[in-house]
Formats: sequence, structure tokens, C-alpha cells
Amino acid sequence: MPAGNSVQIPTIRLADADAEALFEQLRDKLSPKGNVVSAAGRQRTIDTFGEPLTPQQVVARICGDVAEKGLAAVLDYGAKLDGKQLTAETIRVSAAELDEAHAAADDAFLETVRRVRDNVAEFQNAILNRDVQLVRDLSPGRVELRQRYLPLKRVGICIPGGAAAYPSSLLMTAVPAQTAGVSEIAVVAPPTEFGSYNVSLLAACREIGVTEVYRMGGAQAVAALAYGVEGLPRVDKIVGPGNLFVALAKRHVFGDVDIDSIAGPSEVIVLADESANPAYVASDLISQAEHSPGSSVLITWHEPLIAAVQKALDEQLAQLSRGDLAHQALEDYGAFILADNAQQAAELTDRLATEHLHISTADPEAMLAQVQNAGAIFLGHHTPVAMGDYVAGPSHVLPTGGTARFANGLCANDFLKRSSIISYDPAALAADADDVRRLADLEGLTGHRHSVDIRLQ
Repeated sequence: MPAGNSVQIPTIRLADADAEALFEQLRDKLSPKGNVVSAAGRQRTIDTFGEPLTPQQVVARICGDVAEKGLAAVLDYGAKLDGKQLTAETIRVSAAELDEAHAAADDAFLETVRRVRDNVAEFQNAILNRDVQLVRDLSPGRVELRQRYLPLKRVGICIPGGAAAYPSSLLMTAVPAQTAGVSEIAVVAPPTEFGSYNVSLLAACREIGVTEVYRMGGAQAVAALAYGVEGLPRVDKIVGPGNLFVALAKRHVFGDVDIDSIAGPSEVIVLADESANPAYVASDLISQAEHSPGSSVLITWHEPLIAAVQKALDEQLAQLSRGDLAHQALEDYGAFILADNAQQAAELTDRLATEHLHISTADPEAMLAQVQNAGAIFLGHHTPVAMGDYVAGPSHVLPTGGTARFANGLCANDFLKRSSIISYDPAALAADADDVRRLADLEGLTGHRHSVDIRLQ
């Protein structure tokens, strides 16, 4: 970023008359629209399909072709959209290639992969749902009720690979699935130097025991996982981050397969008071903005902090290699919000329901008690979001676009399916029969009543 080019971030003062309108505009910016693409992206659509389709139309076309034509469509779109000529023999990364990448990887990197894997597995195992059994004594009857959890058999994981390599996304998706007991994990990554040709990503796959890796990306990869194509059996669930087309494709195939979420750009709210270090706050805002797009919002009731953070942003953006990208994202999707007090700040945070929430206050636990809606929450001045992104243990796959009002971050339990198991003996059936009859009669379901009566004749 050129020196002296100060980042221009709007300040919303909630005491002002137009504050509510400005706040709603900010919330609209943070919500996923699914129809905004760059000029280059629009031209690529025209070149590929011969007409200016919307992103939703592009995804529907691709998914339909993959469902109908199978691997041939995946290879064709890989050539057109990724510029990579692959075949049925080369689209899957071979065991030899995984071994070669692992052998070439830096030892320190592999040690980090192992430590992060252990951290994630430890946390995910601690929160893993276990079978539950309840016995109801009806004297003399007995009812046995159980909740049984079994892992999904087969899961697909999308790993981005456009602007950077993301072995962390592999760890934050595959390890929870492994912890749950998933036996088959298929990883897809675009055929790029940052995707399925990246040594670090392939080495990380090999290190944690993921051996099924495919060179495909975008909507065609999602469709291949959902429907199955030659050499790639369909999966039960698709998880992992991606661009707009990946998100829309996951929405398109949902129902044929389960998905984790329809994720948008990365987000953070920093909730800070007078005890916060402006340099720390600025670094938190930049860390999400550098995803570009990425949304970064500071909410405070200590007005001098805003000017101090603005100054720190300008200083840090000038020094970082991705400072220009973060600079643009901060201007497009950033905001400073000045609340009247801590309670109002907490209420605004809940309304935005952000992906990441960093509480940088003198008493973060007290602030935590006032907040409900956030994907992941980071407490205190020494817990940057990067700790959750990379090493802590909870998955960094989190709800975005305000969906933290009702959605949760990915965890091992999302790879389990549960079944209730009910067992009555004859005496217990007789004891509960009148309640069944009464409800069945009320609802007019005579077959339900008869299924009880016939056993008690």
C-alpha cells in the first residue's frame, strides 16, 4: 500500500439520527447475496457458456451436466475453467505422489501438522456425542430408550486453492471427521499450485492418513462429490470452504447430500473497551480483511479507541505484503461503530451474529455473558483469531453472513448420525396403551390405535 494512503473506514455513531439506516446498510453488506462477481468472472462465464449467466445459473448448469455426463463433464469444466487438461487416470492424486510430497515436506511443517492434528482431535473427542440409555420402570412394565450415534460412512471435503494453500482447512475438517469415526474421506482441491499440486497440502493429507485426493475444484467438484462420477463414489456429506460458486453448488446439491453450511466471506467483530491495545485491535481487523473479501468491524463505547485504531491500521497496512488487499476490504466491508455503552455494544454484536467475535475488554467473561450470537468467540487481549484459525482445536469452519443467529461451527458431532431406539415389553405396552389410543382417536389415525389394540387382545 502506498505510504500516506490512509484507509477510509466509515464510523457509525449510534447516537446519530441516521445510525439505524447506516447499521442496516452494513448488515446488508455482510449478508451473502450470491450474485456479485468481478468483470473478469463475468467474461469467463460468457467464454464458457456463450451467454452472461448469473452465478446461480452457472452452478445449475454445471451441476446438471455433471449429474448427466459424469466424469466427462468434470474433466471438461476443469479444462475450461481451470485451464488444466486432466484425464481419468490423472484426476486422482496417486499414492506415489502423496508419498513424494510427504518426503519433500519440511520436517518442522510436518511437526506442526501433527501438533495441530492432536490439538483438534483432543478437543473434538472431548465434545463427541456418546450413546445414551434410559430405562423407564412402569411396574411391572419396562421401556428401554436409547440414542445411538454412528459415524457417516463417506464424507467429501473441499479445500480452496486459488490465492493460497490451506492445509489448515484440511486439518479443521478432516480431523473432526476422523475423530467421529468416518472411514472414507475424499478431498477435492482445484488443480493449481495452491491446490492439489501443492506439496504442503498433499504432505498434510499423507501425514494425517487422507489418501483419497482429487484434482478438481469449483461447482464441478461439489457436484462430483454429491452425485458420484466414474472413479469417485458419491459421499454422504460435503464440508469445507470455497468461493461463491462452491457455496452456491453446495446449496444446489443439498438434499441429495448433506452440507456443513453455505459460507460467505470471512468476518470478525472486535468488541473493545479502553483497556484494549489499539495495535492489537488493528491486527485483528487486518487478519480477516486480508482474506479479501473479508469483513472487519470494531464496536466500542470508548471513542478515543477509534482514532488510535485508525492510526495503527495505517501503520500496519503499509508494512504487510497483503496490505493492499486488506486495505480495499476494510474500505468495502469495514466499519467503526461507537456504542453508548457495553450493553448496547453487546446487543449490536448479537444483531450482526458474526463468524468471529474477539472480546478485547478488561473483563471479557462479563462481556461474554451478554452475547449469544457468534460462530467462535476469542477472549482477552492475548487471544487473536489466528489461534482459532490454526492451532487451538475447535474447527475454523464457522457460520457467516449473520447465520450465527441459528447455525453452529463445524465439529465432530456433525459427522455423526443419530437414531432413537425404543423397546417396550408387553406390560409396558399395556400401561401406555390408553394414551396412544386417546391421541390416535383425536387425530383420526385408526391404524395407529389398531396396531396397539391387536397386540393387547
